[in-house]
Amino acid sequence: MAFESAGDASRNWRSVATVAGWQAAASLCYYTIFAATGVIRDVFSLSETLVGVFLTAALLGYTVGLFPSGAAVDGFGEKRTMVVGLIALAVAAVGVSLAPSYPLLLGAGCLLGAAYSTAMPASNRAIVVSAPPGRQGLAMGLKQVGVTAGSAVASLLVTGIAAVAVWKLGFWVVAALAGGYALSFAVLYDGSPGNGSLALPDLSGLWANRAYVLLVLAGLFVGASIFSMLGYTVLYVQDAVGQSAAVGGAVLALTQVTGSAGRIGAGSLADRLGGATGAATVALGQMALAVALFTTIAVGDWSFPVVVVLFVGLGLSIHGSTGVFYSCLSDLVDDGDIGGATAGGQTAINVGGLLAPPLFGLLVETSGYDLAWGLLAATTLAATLLLLAVRRQA
Repeated sequence: MAFESAGDASRNWRSVATVAGWQAAASLCYYTIFAATGVIRDVFSLSETLVGVFLTAALLGYTVGLFPSGAAVDGFGEKRTMVVGLIALAVAAVGVSLAPSYPLLLGAGCLLGAAYSTAMPASNRAIVVSAPPGRQGLAMGLKQVGVTAGSAVASLLVTGIAAVAVWKLGFWVVAALAGGYALSFAVLYDGSPGNGSLALPDLSGLWANRAYVLLVLAGLFVGASIFSMLGYTVLYVQDAVGQSAAVGGAVLALTQVTGSAGRIGAGSLADRLGGATGAATVALGQMALAVALFTTIAVGDWSFPVVVVLFVGLGLSIHGSTGVFYSCLSDLVDDGDIGGATAGGQTAINVGGLLAPPLFGLLVETSGYDLAWGLLAATTLAATLLLLAVRRQA
């Protein structure tokens, strides 16, 4: 396998924690834009649809950068890619805060997404290298907690600072934290060598893997649900429940906290069940719960306490599912194909995120939030059915 040279000595929980910390710092930068949707809507006088276009611009940069990032990971090793990527994220976060107009805001968001494209290919390879034997599911879940932890901190920082000071300050604090961790990561993490060749991955073998292809298709619908929920949670709490943007940020942060718990629990359970089949089974259960919760939100006008409970459940289910998604993906492909395989899976998730948030915003403007949440119930149901097929093929 490609990672044998890393040695068993690198497979320990300290390395896993270091990678999870990097993921948290990277996500802290990227998810500032989701926490800041209410502020950005007001500052630039945007409609809900144009807010969705801004999120789509960031996802477009993220998506376009995935395969080059996967090639960099496989060619030069994950450590170099992760250090450069995190520094680029810090710079791009500052760029978003300094954008003087909406067109330039779109460009800055696109650059932020391109910098974040290093995250999944590099960190997933780092977990495959670092996870203790037989504990890859839990290790992947812990790493994915970095996504929800970073998003939760971003939600609290950006909305909290915006409530008492200039909103740009939140982005600057985030950039400073990320830059500091990039230096620490360079010292603490050893990494594995690349193959020395910078070439886009050959996916022909992956597309012949039916279970992998079905999982990638499921990722398309998972991404549609996750990114739409991320982009409109704060606005929903403001518009439909009558709370402030800071309260909406707190609800978004709470979904990330429970998502972290879901990722750890789901990863541990997947290890006990074993292999790709176990991971697919756990993800299937989480998606089925998400279908029920999105449907519940769509069919009624709920009080704030009920909304909080529903979003806690969505954190455990939809946000808690990506760890086992990547654990399943890693079990379905060879170690040497992790970079390219992850790029393919994350591209599918991002394409769902590119298409769904603007449509969600358009439905909010024309028909209200009920139909918009119904859209996510439908996309999550599609993911559930595809995961059932993955489980049968794995």
